Amino acid sequence: MIDSGFETKSLRMELLLLVTLQAPASDVDRIMEAVVAIAPLTTGKYDSNAYQSAHGIERYRALEGAAAGAETELLRRHGTVEVSFELPDDQALAARIVEAIFQVHSYQEPVIRIQPILASRSKGLDDRSNPNRWWNTTGDWKKTAPPVREDA
Repeated sequence: MIDSGFETKSLRMELLLLVTLQAPASDVDRIMEAVVAIAPLTTGKYDSNAYQSAHGIERYRALEGAAAGAETELLRRHGTVEVSFELPDDQALAARIVEAIFQVHSYQEPVIRIQPILASRSKGLDDRSNPNRWWNTTGDWKKTAPPVREDA
């Protein structure tokens, strides 16, 4: 059982909560705006940190009492994604986040999971010379200089 974090030379492993939810892709911006209004989802020098999966297919059948009424056939909803983000290990904060998600989600029964995890947090060491960092590679964020014309 995970009950505490630990440190290495470069980072800390902190006990956090992993919140994972499923939603139609069209709901995600509205959901994440509600979440970030409560918790900025800060990791180091970045905020609004979350992960969104590629579109998938959700399978379900509405039963008696469902808002849409009972269905006889299994339904498949295309364009459903999974979103995950980390929160401090704070049950009161998690409760506020879950309620906010419920209020803006389009489902009668949103799929929301919370798990305790150990997550890495950089100690912010100077690693500007590390050849593996994105700022030292030819990542798509870099602007390439226009070619030099030799006939000019």
